[in-house]
Amino acid sequence: MASVRIGVSGWRYPHWRGRFYPRGLPQRRELEHVATRFPTVELDGSFYSLQRPASYLAWRDATPPGFVFAVKGGRFITHMKRLRDARTPLANVFASGVLALGDRLGPLLWQLPERQRCDLDVLEQFLDLLPASTRAAARLAEEHDDKLRTAAWTDVDADRPVRHALEARHRSFEDPAALRLLREHGVALVVSEGAGRWPLLDHVTAPLVYVRLHGRTRLYASGYAPRTLDEWAGRVRAWYDDGRDVVVYLDNDGDAHAPCDALALTARLADVAVPAAAG
Repeated sequence: MASVRIGVSGWRYPHWRGRFYPRGLPQRRELEHVATRFPTVELDGSFYSLQRPASYLAWRDATPPGFVFAVKGGRFITHMKRLRDARTPLANVFASGVLALGDRLGPLLWQLPERQRCDLDVLEQFLDLLPASTRAAARLAEEHDDKLRTAAWTDVDADRPVRHALEARHRSFEDPAALRLLREHGVALVVSEGAGRWPLLDHVTAPLVYVRLHGRTRLYASGYAPRTLDEWAGRVRAWYDDGRDVVVYLDNDGDAHAPCDALALTARLADVAVPAAAG
């Protein structure tokens, strides 16, 4: 059965305190609070550096059953390697503790630089490497190298599907051959709104539709007007009615717009959206 999950991108924002987070809430309990309002969140820190198994375990334990994390893949792979020669770096990502999330593990997000054009050979080689299950990810994790500076985590408690989403920010990824590769591998092409700074690519390429809303008029800063949220709610409902799972992450964190807009979008889809755990 299809599902709709709406959440936010990251949760450690000092300017959310007193606006979204209750005054006096300790920082260590912010994720716990997020999980009472949303059923999912994007893990952003994993984009900047390899995290530790202890951190993933702590995040897992701070959230209730049914909550899922979208894990943002490392920029070393997407921005430095530009998807080339990615096998060992991917092994490091999965060995860093991602699998410790267990049943809280949601999709992996791979965000490309704005100027990166589509190279079909590179894209196909990268997609071929992406593990489709937790056991496949654990096998890949065994190939980690010494850039992993903590103990490797290669255990899985069950074999679960692993989904992937590619956030391309260049129109060359609309090449029919690129879309065909994504469909063949079951990888979602992210529907990413970035205040007009990059094209909004809305091609459905997988059973999962992955949406990132970074702001319509000001990147990471502008809130979404009610009419615009109505438009997005309509699009999400159409994907859901087509039998697609949909995840939506608000990334317009300025002035705490993201959690407010995520709650407003959830209200518009209350009959189909997965509810957060009661707090």
